[in-house]
Amino acid sequence: MSSISSFNLLNLDDYSCVIDRPRIPRIMTVPGIISDFDQPEIHHSNSHNSGRRIIVSNQLPVKARLDPDSNKWVFESDPDSLVLQLKSGLRPETECVYVGSLPVEINVSDQEEVGQMLLDKFNCVPTFLPSDVLNKFYHGFCKHYLWPLFHYMLPVTRKQGVRFDRVLWKAYVSANKIFADKVMEVINPDEDYVWIQDYHLMVMPTFLRKRFHRIRVGFFLHSPFPSSEIYRTLPVRDEVLRALLNCDLIGFHTFDYARHFLSCCSRMLGLDYKSKRGYIGLEYYGRTVSIKILPVGIAMGQIESVKSSSETAAKVQELSRRYEGKKVVLGVDDMDMFKGVSLKFQAFGKLLDEYPVLRGLVVLVQILNPARSRGQDVLEVESEMQTVASEVNRKFAKNGYEPIVFVTGSVSTHDKVAYYSIAECVVVNAVRDGMNLVPYKYTVSRQSNRDLDEVLLVNKPEEARKAKKSVIIVSEFIGCSPSLSGAIRVNPWNIESVTEAMYSAITMPEREKEMRHEKHYKYVSSHDVAYWAKSFDQDLERACKEHFHKRCWGVGFGLNFRVVALGPNFRKLSVEHIVSSYNKTNSRLILLDYDGTVMPRGLVDKTPSKEVISILNNLSNDPKNVVFIVSGRGKDSLGPWFDSCKKLGLSAEHGCFTRWNGESGWESCAATVDVGWKKVALPVMEHYTEATDGSFIEPKESALVWHHAEADPDFGTWQAKELLDHLESVLANEPVIVKRGQQIVEVNPQGVSKGVVVDRLITTMQSNGRPPDFVLCIGDDQSDEDMFEKISSSIGSGIAEVFACTVGQKPSMAKYYLDDTVDVIKMLHGLEAASTHVTRNTGFHVEMQT
Repeated sequence: MSSISSFNLLNLDDYSCVIDRPRIPRIMTVPGIISDFDQPEIHHSNSHNSGRRIIVSNQLPVKARLDPDSNKWVFESDPDSLVLQLKSGLRPETECVYVGSLPVEINVSDQEEVGQMLLDKFNCVPTFLPSDVLNKFYHGFCKHYLWPLFHYMLPVTRKQGVRFDRVLWKAYVSANKIFADKVMEVINPDEDYVWIQDYHLMVMPTFLRKRFHRIRVGFFLHSPFPSSEIYRTLPVRDEVLRALLNCDLIGFHTFDYARHFLSCCSRMLGLDYKSKRGYIGLEYYGRTVSIKILPVGIAMGQIESVKSSSETAAKVQELSRRYEGKKVVLGVDDMDMFKGVSLKFQAFGKLLDEYPVLRGLVVLVQILNPARSRGQDVLEVESEMQTVASEVNRKFAKNGYEPIVFVTGSVSTHDKVAYYSIAECVVVNAVRDGMNLVPYKYTVSRQSNRDLDEVLLVNKPEEARKAKKSVIIVSEFIGCSPSLSGAIRVNPWNIESVTEAMYSAITMPEREKEMRHEKHYKYVSSHDVAYWAKSFDQDLERACKEHFHKRCWGVGFGLNFRVVALGPNFRKLSVEHIVSSYNKTNSRLILLDYDGTVMPRGLVDKTPSKEVISILNNLSNDPKNVVFIVSGRGKDSLGPWFDSCKKLGLSAEHGCFTRWNGESGWESCAATVDVGWKKVALPVMEHYTEATDGSFIEPKESALVWHHAEADPDFGTWQAKELLDHLESVLANEPVIVKRGQQIVEVNPQGVSKGVVVDRLITTMQSNGRPPDFVLCIGDDQSDEDMFEKISSSIGSGIAEVFACTVGQKPSMAKYYLDDTVDVIKMLHGLEAASTHVTRNTGFHVEMQT
């Protein structure tokens, strides 16, 4: 039977036509009319801190059991749930609403009653995924495809894992949409923040952003994010990346995970990140998507409370008697193929083999948490684990001594803390893991506690009572490794190194153990889950503070949907608007960049088309117009290309050379006389060209340009930064400027820029008695910003109509934008038609934009 949440599962259409579902009642704090978000005249309250936090995770922070007497479900909070623990880092007055699935299946007839009870008692909103969707979504796509892929395991053969299945992917999308629907039922988009947890819900941000363009959304990934070589094998890689980019803030445990994500965005979507004042951001259609790097911590209060309980003390006393006279090496792992448990057992067996003195003295206690999924892979891991353990035990067991002890089933937090307390060291040997908090919990459990000390340190000297010791052996492939600077880091695949690490931990001097413990405890206690949640929440507020200062609209279909966000004064240049101003003026200056403006950057042949030549001829033949191509290209290219445009002006190499029309010669500025600096710069560029496959040098009469558009994106960017620093160093005393552009590093003479060209042209027109009353300037890269800045200042100089226009939606000094070269040509056709007053016979139709 279908769940009440299963309606319209695969509908990826725009939500704008959907009537809002009932929400949890809110109190209006500002009088006014509830209106559509995209109306720019509506002023929204800026009460960032007053909103609730809607925490979305795969599973709700509750435990469930069926009462046999009443045959009703009974629920209680799960204190071990991270999403519940993170509330400790938020402001006391902040309300949290939890959205997620339940650990049990609820009959459809009971879902409404259970849902209301969970909302009233726990502030929880259950998703009630249909069982078939749940199985394909969680056990299928999440655990058997995404989880291995994100842990660097590719299904090269059918026996080595589950390959991509479009049916499972659709179930993943369907489940994410159900989660999004539930959020929409409870959210107040004016004030609330949504915080999504982990890889189960990576496409959910797209559904939320589609419904509410200005929604505040954060996402934290608790698993590794693989390198681009692994991630790019995902058939729906672009859809997942674009969905994550519909967030305002994306969090990762380590820099490596964030670096891999940024590399994927660069290589697959062409997006580059920028770092400003310690914050990393990606510009995505006018929105800045912030990147957060911070490992999660543990709930210190919970561990301390457990340590102080009589239940824990009793367990510690029992374990102390059981392992009296022995050193306990502890492992706590999930039943998972990536935890490296069998490798740990092999290393321990080798330890006993190479150091006979440790036989009967050292015990490896392995706590195995139940598997989170089911399948052949889990059975194979369990079988291998048991086989290796049996071999070690059979070889080294003797009277009353079992080298490897399994603790299986559901082990309570009290029991785990007791095991941590008696362990000489803990071994976390995962071959790949997102974070893994076992070392943190172990460290805190080994810290001084009066109740446990009475049990652990009875009959011990006073010095031993005060000193706290712990040793951690940790895999270098897990997220917590970088933060544990005192741990013994190992490569889990190197059995010998793990064996030596175990021996080193067991025989380590007491003072060394104390110092390592103190170092770890200081970090773990100050970077707990509250610290993590507070830091993420503050950065989410910061990332969303400009939401209502921008105009937003959605573009794209399905999972390729994204929101375009622009400043209130940055708007698309309307053909109708500029033609109206054009017709009212009599002395016009039109300045056009070439590459990326009238000529698409992706073309190999950069020769202007007949259409462009025709437009430029018609515009420049208008006696009211002065039309110039202002380009960074050399005059040897521009001259022949535009020889047929007799009245068109050309400015080459950013203004070093100027030709006023086809009949005049080229004029050069004084700065181009001395180019002796090229003897220094050229060998440096040649060195980087040789070292960077795909790069090349473009020599100009007055400048040198190093291009890396065809190089590897990451390596090319890296080399460009190095080249920039190198050239600035060797040319420090030369009259030149070294700067980076769009996939280039360029050396130009000082005092030369496109802004100087604008100033010179306007001054010349004024001195000729034709001061411009209309200026249009269009360009697409950083060098054109000099033009925009100069003509913007011309507004105060009496020029009535000024249009500074950038190509592409991005931060700019320009007031207007056009999407691409197609839009530029369309707009120029509109001006051409206004100049000639002749209907073109090419079939071109000028569509006026309102």
